[in-house]
Amino acid sequence: MNGKGRARSPKAPAAAIPQEEPAMCFDRATLAYGDRVVWSELSMTVPQGEFLAVLGPNGSGKTSLLRALLGLSPLASGSLDVLGGPPQRGNPAIGYVPQHAGFDRDVPLRGRDLVGLGVDGHRWGFGRLSKADRMRVESALEDVAAEPYADVPIGRLSGGEQQRLRIAQALVGNPKLLLCDEPLASLDMRYQQEITELIGGWSRDKGGTVVFVTHDVNPVLGYAHRVVFVVNGRWAAGKTDDVLTSETMSGLYDAPVEVLRVRGRIVVVGEASGAGFDIDEPHHFPEPKGAHK
Repeated sequence: MNGKGRARSPKAPAAAIPQEEPAMCFDRATLAYGDRVVWSELSMTVPQGEFLAVLGPNGSGKTSLLRALLGLSPLASGSLDVLGGPPQRGNPAIGYVPQHAGFDRDVPLRGRDLVGLGVDGHRWGFGRLSKADRMRVESALEDVAAEPYADVPIGRLSGGEQQRLRIAQALVGNPKLLLCDEPLASLDMRYQQEITELIGGWSRDKGGTVVFVTHDVNPVLGYAHRVVFVVNGRWAAGKTDDVLTSETMSGLYDAPVEVLRVRGRIVVVGEASGAGFDIDEPHHFPEPKGAHK
């Protein structure tokens, strides 16, 4: 689809898992906060079992897309179906991995306690888990290889270890759809790779659908079936090689942008004189003039 929201029909990736019912379907969906249009007439269908990377600069509406899927931000117009029905708050079939944010060093919460909140976190306080629920927690800890520090206070763990526990918390309910909001932020390269492999491996092995918000597409290139890029109300969606091109990106930014492929990595470079933005790191997406913070 091009930056003005008109559909084109990319071929489905060979690795996609065919399902009668898609994981999500946006149909001419517009999201706005007051007079500010976040994105307009977004149309996109994601089959179950696919890995969708959501890309774009700060303030472009990436997290807002997750909020729409969670039923927290209603559309201004158009429609959105999630797992066969309208978005609803507290959908147990959806898991959520937030951005990494450190815990206070003295928080009296162990790793397994954090994961246990994924079982009964809708209740106030810390309820006593049943034997079956405790087994689910242990299984989730094992799935993310977090058993060695399951009884360590979470504030004493590294950022990567804490993020593993957040993934276990999101997966302990055996969701069909996993939403990940910048899960690689503030992590070093080693943990970025480990976290991406955990999430991508879950999608591959369990047939779950992933929506992965990120600034840098390179860590997820080996897993993403398709991408959606949002910027200044415009969007483009489709296979990575169809969306991340110089022509499409220049249209989205309304300025000259070059997309290069260097040693298996995608590098996005803008012409500062014509585009009106600066690029700190070439593989991160530029901030356009007028971007909302």
